[in-house]
Amino acid sequence: MYVGDVRLPNMLHAALVRSVHAHARIRDVDVKEALGLDGVVGVWTGREIEGRISPFPESFEIHPARWLEGVKPVLQGPRPTALAQGKVHYVGEPVAIVVAEDRARAEDAVDAVAVEYQELPVVADPEESLQPGALLIHEGSKNNVVFGFSIEKGNVDQALAAAPYTLRERFRHHRYCAAPLECRGVLAWVEPKTNILTVWSSTQMPHLVRRQIAAQLDLPEEAVRVIAPDIGGGFGPKVFPYPEEMLVPFLALELGRPVKWIEDRTEHFISTAHGRDQLHDVEMAFDETGRILALRDRFLLDNGAYNPMGLTDAYNTAAHIQGPYKIPNLSVTGTCVSTNKVPNAPYRGAGRPEAVFVMERAIDIIAARLGLDPATVRRRNFVQPEEMPYHAGILYRDGEPICYDSGNFPETLKRALEAAHYDELRQRQREARQHGRYLGIGIGCYVEGTGVGSFEGAKVRIDASGQLIIATGATGHGQGHETVYAQIAADLWGVSLDRVRLIEGDTASIPFGCGTFGSRSTVNVGSAIYGASVRVKEKVLRLAAHILEGNPDDLELGEGKVFIRGTPQRSISFGELARAAVPGWASKLPDELEPGLEAIFYFVPPTVTWANAAHVAVIEVDVQTGGIKLLDYIVAHDAGKLINPLLVDGQIHGGVAQGIGAALYEEIVYDPNCQMLSGSFVNYLLPGSMEVPSIKTVHLESPSPLNPLGVKGLGEGGAIAPPAAIANALADALLPLATPVNEIPLTPERVMQILARKEVNVEAGAV
Repeated sequence: MYVGDVRLPNMLHAALVRSVHAHARIRDVDVKEALGLDGVVGVWTGREIEGRISPFPESFEIHPARWLEGVKPVLQGPRPTALAQGKVHYVGEPVAIVVAEDRARAEDAVDAVAVEYQELPVVADPEESLQPGALLIHEGSKNNVVFGFSIEKGNVDQALAAAPYTLRERFRHHRYCAAPLECRGVLAWVEPKTNILTVWSSTQMPHLVRRQIAAQLDLPEEAVRVIAPDIGGGFGPKVFPYPEEMLVPFLALELGRPVKWIEDRTEHFISTAHGRDQLHDVEMAFDETGRILALRDRFLLDNGAYNPMGLTDAYNTAAHIQGPYKIPNLSVTGTCVSTNKVPNAPYRGAGRPEAVFVMERAIDIIAARLGLDPATVRRRNFVQPEEMPYHAGILYRDGEPICYDSGNFPETLKRALEAAHYDELRQRQREARQHGRYLGIGIGCYVEGTGVGSFEGAKVRIDASGQLIIATGATGHGQGHETVYAQIAADLWGVSLDRVRLIEGDTASIPFGCGTFGSRSTVNVGSAIYGASVRVKEKVLRLAAHILEGNPDDLELGEGKVFIRGTPQRSISFGELARAAVPGWASKLPDELEPGLEAIFYFVPPTVTWANAAHVAVIEVDVQTGGIKLLDYIVAHDAGKLINPLLVDGQIHGGVAQGIGAALYEEIVYDPNCQMLSGSFVNYLLPGSMEVPSIKTVHLESPSPLNPLGVKGLGEGGAIAPPAAIANALADALLPLATPVNEIPLTPERVMQILARKEVNVEAGAV
């Protein structure tokens, strides 16, 4: 069930008036005509909510103190409000909200609201945003820098000066959006008996939304309940609270009736956060064997008008830029700047695809410069398995030193190349070139910090039916939580899957929750289920020993029962134990045990676990049209101990499909006035089944020592490498032409622009 499916009696519907200008002062908002329409209940502007809905908090509050102390970033982000206060900063910013008896009349009323704007100049280019005297997006700011940081190890200047070879390149990873199956939605009402504000939201983090609603509406958290039902895909942009999640509950409290808002697809393009959009200037030093000696990366991230997630994306890029390679000298400077575009936030991979695009393209450029095979250069730079655990020399964004806990990077690449029949592909490529056909083979390797904190919890309870009830704060949105968590619990307790029930996405089910994002759920929730189960098992065994008149050390669990080892006929079922663990006359508890068979355990990971993968893309490019055809795609992936390989394949394949979209099709395009030119599926293309080849998947397992299950995360992995692998494949196909491939997406138009930089005899297929 989605938010859109929830219907309550006497329900009202909301619609938003959104700015049509990228930068303008609001001179007046005339709502008289809208209020006069039949069925319209009310219209609220920034003036009506001022002082009643607090501004959003500064996004840098989400960063851990240890990271802040170690990195010492520049932090000066602006605080947005639920409705624009006096000025708008991007097309799509909420200006007013209308409530009516149905959605159609609410939308009619939106059209009837007359907003008088005074247009202001815009900043569309992040580099221009940094120029001296640049227009300030937010008045009162010193400049348009939102956040910034620098990290380094070794001596990059010295290494670059002494190196036999260097390269300088500019790489751009473009802006695009998540395009989930269901857009965002919010429904709120106040339950009459309990006076609890209940909010259904299409969110990845219901506990955070609950906390934010309580803070911004000045309510006790105990008076707010947030439920995240099926959300139709999250992918990152649904990971933080939005204005609508404050406005709709505010209106439900104000009007005493349920209020519902559902985002349409046009709104999604202009109001839900975009992702990526980084520009990198890279210098790299290397020797005659292709070994990397130093890397300097200065990059900009276009944050749009606001930055709801702080330095998450930018620092993820810095933390992952070294990849599976040994980089002795490193310097990375990241600067997040404001422009008059939709705010930027994490999208599946969150800064990692940008890092991998930079590093993997640079490695292929090194290989081309030295006349080496790209796989050879990678092997010469890999961290070796005997070097594990490997300290990378910088901090992760949790404030802990980056340490690759396990893995065999050379073996991962070896398995991927074997599955791709790499040597045969190279022979086919040589033969094709003789006939004027351009085949390309691209490799993309990466490491991914997974299972990030700060915590996740699980409540394990045995009820009177003997079922295991598992509650967690990390809500699923297509990952298969119901299956994976049930498998973990069933294995721990020796019961069948049908004896496990999962409750998630409901703040009433467990006091604290973090959320589902960052390839973290199985690592953290699985470990929390393990920890809670240990606590409940101790109580179960003590109670069973008391009733069976045995020793707890002599008891075993299996098939929903506790029995004395060697005498299975002396047993008691989980249901009987639950009915015995009650207070009052029916209790069979010994004096020292509290009633109930349940426990909550919050798992706090010491730091992230490190997954790794190697992708191989095989393409053919038509130099007459610029079209790229994906012929084959191979993934070798190591996510530690695999709980359900079928779900692992599904996660990887879905991620690869999104990565293919990023590499070839999807792009948010703005004109110089920051008006979006790709705001519908007519001109924002998504890959379909015809564009995604059959994906070959190879699994490796190097269990992580950082959690009791040995698991690593994998939710984002599939999306991380395709842009780099496909760009490398295009550069490889066009290797005889020595054409740079430093920007995506690789649309036919962009490929033809790349080819136009060389005088190519495309009819003969030769330079």
